[in-house]
Amino acid sequence: MKRYCNRIRTVLAVVCLTAASGAHAEEIGSVSTNFRMTGSDKVVIEAYDDPQVDGVTCYVSRARTGGIKGQLGMAEDPPEASIACRQVATIAFKGPIRQQDNVFSERMSILFKALHVVRAVDRKRNTLVYLTYSDRIVSGSPQNSVTAVPVPAGTVIPVK
Repeated sequence: MKRYCNRIRTVLAVVCLTAASGAHAEEIGSVSTNFRMTGSDKVVIEAYDDPQVDGVTCYVSRARTGGIKGQLGMAEDPPEASIACRQVATIAFKGPIRQQDNVFSERMSILFKALHVVRAVDRKRNTLVYLTYSDRIVSGSPQNSVTAVPVPAGTVIPVK
C-alpha cells in the first residue's frame, strides 16, 4: 500500500509540474500518418517560445495518437520527437537563467509519460542548447533531439 501511495504522489507531482509549465504550445500544422475511422494518428508541429528568453522559438514535431483514446487524452503517444530552435527576433533575457532548465513539459499519456524541452547554456560558445526527450515514471526513452541557438556577439548570457 505504501508503495502504491508513493507512486500516486509521483504521478500527481508530474501532472502538477506539467500543468505549471511556463511555455505554451502553439500548433503550427500537422500531417496524418495512419487513417482511423475515429480520428487519424498525426505528426504535429508545435511552436514553443522560450519563457525566459525573448526572441527564441523552438519548433517540435512529434507523433500524436488519434482514435477515440487519442481524442479523450487516454492514448499514449510514441516517444519520438524532433526539435529545431531559432532566433526569431532580437534575443533578450528576462533575467538570469539557470545553467540547465526545463523550459517546457507536456503530457503524452494520461498519467505516465511526458515530453520535455530542456535549455542548457554553453558559455564557452555563447550558445543556448535545447534538448527534447520523453520520460515515463517507470522507464524513460533514450530517443532525443538537440538543437542550438547562438547568441549574438556582445550579448552576454546572464547565468544564475
